Amino acid sequence: MAILGERDHQLADAQTKMQEQKLQELLQYVSQHSPFYKELFEKHHIDISQIKTLADLAAIPTTTKEDLHQRNNDFLCVPTEKVVEYTSTSGTLGGPVTIALTENDLSRLADNEYNSFSCADGSKDDIYQLMLTLDRQFMAGIAYYSGIRKLGAGIIRLGPGVPALQWETIQRLKPTAIVAVPSFILKLIGFAKEAGIDINKTSVKKAICIGENIRNTDFSLNILGRKITESWNIHLYSTYASTEMQTAFTECAEGRGGHYQPELVIVELLDENDKHVEPYTPGEVTITTLGVEGMPLLRYKTGDICMYYDEPCACGRTSLRLSSIMGRKKQMIKFKGTTLYPPALFDLLNEREEILDFVVEVYSNEIGLDQVLIYVLPTENTEESDHQIRAYLQARLRVSPHIKYVTAEEIQKIQFSEASRKAIKFIDKRT
Repeated sequence: MAILGERDHQLADAQTKMQEQKLQELLQYVSQHSPFYKELFEKHHIDISQIKTLADLAAIPTTTKEDLHQRNNDFLCVPTEKVVEYTSTSGTLGGPVTIALTENDLSRLADNEYNSFSCADGSKDDIYQLMLTLDRQFMAGIAYYSGIRKLGAGIIRLGPGVPALQWETIQRLKPTAIVAVPSFILKLIGFAKEAGIDINKTSVKKAICIGENIRNTDFSLNILGRKITESWNIHLYSTYASTEMQTAFTECAEGRGGHYQPELVIVELLDENDKHVEPYTPGEVTITTLGVEGMPLLRYKTGDICMYYDEPCACGRTSLRLSSIMGRKKQMIKFKGTTLYPPALFDLLNEREEILDFVVEVYSNEIGLDQVLIYVLPTENTEESDHQIRAYLQARLRVSPHIKYVTAEEIQKIQFSEASRKAIKFIDKRT
């Protein structure tokens, strides 16, 4: 239960009024310019003049990933000559979806990341080394770059991979921060140990962690986060975002959930019946974008399962915070009567010293039941190592997934297809 003072209540009221004003502007805008939402309003006899409050949003049906995938172009609200950037989703839960941005959308994206990096203790005195894709229609790359420019900090656009080049650049240009996928940070640590680099004497003091969880739902560091900080004395900041929402939830130094940006998005966490869940209860992140011109979304279900916290943060911010992703709705696995989500499985696999790298594959057997195959790159391909890994998974999962041991070259081919922008850790081949 949130404990708010009078000033906090005033801020909350002002925030609600601001969001309701922006919501009414959005409804007018999509009713005039969005083929998809025009049709939705007509089909469900929705009178947008009656949608005045945030609670009234429940009268509007949700929009799904399937809607966006199947009718991608019907979400575009501007003529193509106003589109200045075409980005796309990574296709984690299906085929990629194009998100078109106008000049105003790019400016909004920069504001979003300026707020995010500021929340993560960023300043103009920082230098950020970007260890991520900056091409291939990847929105996050252009967003980070734009936000850091607005912050006035230095940027080193190095791209993903190549630990030797990353360390050479760190030693030469002395960045204060890195932006990277946590599992790649572990590879950096491993390379540094082999190369005799004392990572705690370098200039890097913090890492903005993207794409993978570093915390449990009680805010403690998970296995991946602990492995990084046990070797490297840097501050980790987690961030959650998606291409479709064009907005990020980023941690402050307290590390107690990603902070909400209410001026940019309305967020709802919904149960299976599309009802709002209580704090500390898992729900599907459902967003309504505010201020988006090219492809705004209304009650869009992201497929991501999170919890929210509504008590004020010690940093002074009073808007809600989101947990790390607990799982993705479509990625839920029912294996031999046990419910598994990939992030929890990843945590278990990251914990084992015998496992250097992995990919989880799920497929349907001949009677339509989920089967789990784990491709494992072991430190040693021995009978003893195999026994330890299988015994560990059986003990922790209560079920025994299939395991296939692979070489470093094979795991690289599985994780990086020609079109992929980031390492693939989960492959869903279910029918």
